[in-house]
Amino acid sequence: MNVLSYPTRAISSLGNLLIKQVTAAGQLTILMFQIGYWLINGKRSWKNISEQLNEIGVNSIPVISVCSLFAGMVLVVQVGKQFASISAVAFIGGTVGLSLARELAPLITAVVIAGRNGSAMAAELGTMKVTEQIDALVALSVNPVSYLIIPRVIACVVMVPVLTIFSNIIGLVGGVIVAISQVGITSPVYFNSVVDNVTVTDFVSGIIKSAVFGLIIGVVAAHKGLSCDGGAEGVGKATTSSVVMIITLLLIVNYLLSSLFFIHQQGMA
Repeated sequence: MNVLSYPTRAISSLGNLLIKQVTAAGQLTILMFQIGYWLINGKRSWKNISEQLNEIGVNSIPVISVCSLFAGMVLVVQVGKQFASISAVAFIGGTVGLSLARELAPLITAVVIAGRNGSAMAAELGTMKVTEQIDALVALSVNPVSYLIIPRVIACVVMVPVLTIFSNIIGLVGGVIVAISQVGITSPVYFNSVVDNVTVTDFVSGIIKSAVFGLIIGVVAAHKGLSCDGGAEGVGKATTSSVVMIITLLLIVNYLLSSLFFIHQQGMA
């Protein structure tokens, strides 16, 4: 084989990859505009919305509870002894509260929903795509974005912040359990520290993050499902790639939003 064929093949592969990524970005952008249009102008299927709210919200409470409880507990395990050694136990509750409100609760909730519901959305929509059920909806003059995507996006944007609030509460409960049993501080000291150190701005910033995270989960899962092809294998790939893409975007957007909130807080100081 000609030696020059190796760099040629490498450049060709890189070009094909770049074309695929640009195409996917374009499709995702078009889908977002379609979601915005039908969100304003489309009819609401309240039955579908309520079903998605129940699936994403109520049915996710057990796993969110377990993850948040142990996140709060491990935070106190990590900082409790160190704070006690420098007589700073009064800051344990505030540290746990800030960590949960600003970062951990929104991220834990979003990652759990991405793995539990985002993958399910991509698989469900992908199966509908490869079995031509979406084509059947179009033939019946039913817009698939309005009928299928809008309820899922609304449910994600609404329920991820609600679950984040719940995650904050459970995380604080987990923290106080370990603080009392292992560090030896009382619950009033712990919760007074939370009240003294966690502001409304910290709490609201986490809720705003979680709403953005919910939008990312809904839109990316819908995009991967609707762009699925290749039968059962394609559905599996779409499901896997949706979770990978969602979590990657969550971490990137979390950094950007954290930086913006920090700059805003500095400007207000």
